[in-house]
Amino acid sequence: MDYAILIYVLVGFVAQIIDGALGMAYGVSSTSFLLSIGVSPAAASASVHAAEVVTSGVSGLSHLRLGNVDKKLFRNLLIPGVIGGVIGAYVLTTLPGDKIKPYIAIYLLIMGLVILYRAFRGVSQTEPKTPLIPLGLVGGFFDAIGGGGWGPVVTTTLVARGHTPRFTVGSVNLAEFFVTLFESITFFLTIGLVHWHIILGLLIGGVLAAPLAAYVCKRLPARALMIMVGLLISALSIRTIYLSLT
Repeated sequence: MDYAILIYVLVGFVAQIIDGALGMAYGVSSTSFLLSIGVSPAAASASVHAAEVVTSGVSGLSHLRLGNVDKKLFRNLLIPGVIGGVIGAYVLTTLPGDKIKPYIAIYLLIMGLVILYRAFRGVSQTEPKTPLIPLGLVGGFFDAIGGGGWGPVVTTTLVARGHTPRFTVGSVNLAEFFVTLFESITFFLTIGLVHWHIILGLLIGGVLAAPLAAYVCKRLPARALMIMVGLLISALSIRTIYLSLT
């Protein structure tokens, strides 16, 4: 038995708890670990997204059953997200994604601080106007490039602009399944899928955690969820900026 797979199961479980409850950081958490053990950016992103096809599907279905999905928001994010993801996956196979990460991190740090500000000021009860098509395109593109980023870009922006965290997280998670599916198909057609033991471990851990994460999302108060999202994305962004400067 390859006991190393248990490590990948644990990574997948923790990453999916974070992603399902907060709408972000599955790819960021998993990819960071894979890169630290020497997996190339393209192979890491391909492996994470291959596992995420199943985990995001289970997570999205769990959110749908628990009533966490705004169907209009989901539909408006779906097609742009898929297009952006396919373009990003193709670009990653030809260009180094690390050069773009610091710029994403600066944007996300600003969004994280805005979320914290809104959390302490209260959640907006009005219907916010957010340009969803460009948001979906950008979110899908950076998700593929960085091995994760759909949640941080899309969820962060939507919550910062006043969308209710519960429905934002659920809708973004459901759309993520389709974005991830088409990214994985693109990776398979360009570089193929490797490291199957990593994919299997991440997949098992993620599937086990997905229903629990959706329940956590449903039960957490909106303000607490916003504070957690703001702190998480700010911390991840600061870390990314620091590593890019060292």
